[in-house]
Amino acid sequence: MSGHSKWATIKHKKAAIDKVRGKTFAKLSRLLEVAAREGGGDVSVNAALRTVVSKAKAAQMTNDAIERAIKRGMGETDGKVYESVTYEAYAPGGVAMLIEILTDNRNRTAADVRIIFSKQGGSMAAPGAVGWQFSRKGVILVAKTVSEDDLMLVGLDHGLEDITADEEMWHVTCDPSQVWDLKSSLEAAKISVNSATTTMLSANTVEVTNPDEAKAILKIMHELDDNDDVQDVYANFDISEKLMEEVG
Repeated sequence: MSGHSKWATIKHKKAAIDKVRGKTFAKLSRLLEVAAREGGGDVSVNAALRTVVSKAKAAQMTNDAIERAIKRGMGETDGKVYESVTYEAYAPGGVAMLIEILTDNRNRTAADVRIIFSKQGGSMAAPGAVGWQFSRKGVILVAKTVSEDDLMLVGLDHGLEDITADEEMWHVTCDPSQVWDLKSSLEAAKISVNSATTTMLSANTVEVTNPDEAKAILKIMHELDDNDDVQDVYANFDISEKLMEEVG
């Protein structure tokens, strides 16, 4: 599986812990504020906001909390102003990473991200050095209680491009503009969807076989995920299930 697919499954398993710590809601609040500020507070005309609201509801964020974040973004209540930044970096083993940031202090966040990579033997990259490898896709996770044939039967008429799998989940990819239509179509066919989102996938994957490199990569992913300013991390590593278990 690719870096995204591996990490999507890991994040799905640790979501309950993140909710307890407030990490998930804090990050979603920032995304809601920025989407509302940039495109307005009406989800019927603001596609970016509609996507984030769907994510927030899937994470069981309350309607009141969603509305408060949107109002902050619209300037109706006091709130911080967040800047959107994308950093590019290399993890050990030549693994490429894109890190999407929302921050109210760019210098602080840049220093924090740089330290995370330097501690694990990675390095920051120049703008454009990594980004060219990635393209935006819609990704839907579906439990393997449903067959691949059933997914194909429904999905091919609604934008499905590819299906891959790990031990527990199907990873269904599509054009990002069709992710919500595909999700709705699967659910209408009584296929339960675990998550649906847009993400950045790399056409090139780096197979990681060195346990020390694998451990360092996963440590970087964990530390970035724990940083409130980091919204998403995209990577092109491929670590086998056996090695994942070995390095914990």
